[in-house]
Amino acid sequence: MKRCIVLGKANVGKSLFVLSFAEYLGVQKVSVTIEEPGRHGQSRTVSVRDAMAQWVSDTPHQTRALHAVQLELPVGKGVKRFELVDTSGLSEGIPRETAIRRAMAQTLAAVREADLVLHIVDASAAAQEGAVEAIGEVDFQVAHFAQMKGGYLILANKMDLPTAKEGLERIRQEFAGHPVIPVSARTKDGFREVKRYVWRWI
Repeated sequence: MKRCIVLGKANVGKSLFVLSFAEYLGVQKVSVTIEEPGRHGQSRTVSVRDAMAQWVSDTPHQTRALHAVQLELPVGKGVKRFELVDTSGLSEGIPRETAIRRAMAQTLAAVREADLVLHIVDASAAAQEGAVEAIGEVDFQVAHFAQMKGGYLILANKMDLPTAKEGLERIRQEFAGHPVIPVSARTKDGFREVKRYVWRWI
């Protein structure tokens, strides 16, 4: 089964994107395997709405393990099955908390095994110079590292917010040569284009 990794800095909307995309594909309940660093994965089935209540938060580093959600994309009369994987948020510098450092290391290791990388950047923050959530060195490192996989896409998220259009232009300038799709994990805008891109790589 092909694996699609969703990564980016903390609070850019990774968890909400994963669950909203599942919902966009018509899923009401998701089969998810939670892979904590150094432990065997534990699988369970949960409703998308319950998962949103549990996993989506404004608190940085709420996600500290890989959350692999099994999904299907319709292809003609058949389907393509793949895993969409939520990851721990990356940060500039080295976090003090050991659990966060381990989760970040797990995220970076997962990129090596991914068939497709979806790199989420907060477009609303990208327009603000000096914002913590704005484009940083870690985003450039992700772009450099992940592009070697072949399947690499930047998602300019939070396009439903007022400053996002300006931020989108900055993202396109800073990551010139990389594909960028503007999306809103909250409203599902741009998901059709994401679906087409994912279909080509899984």
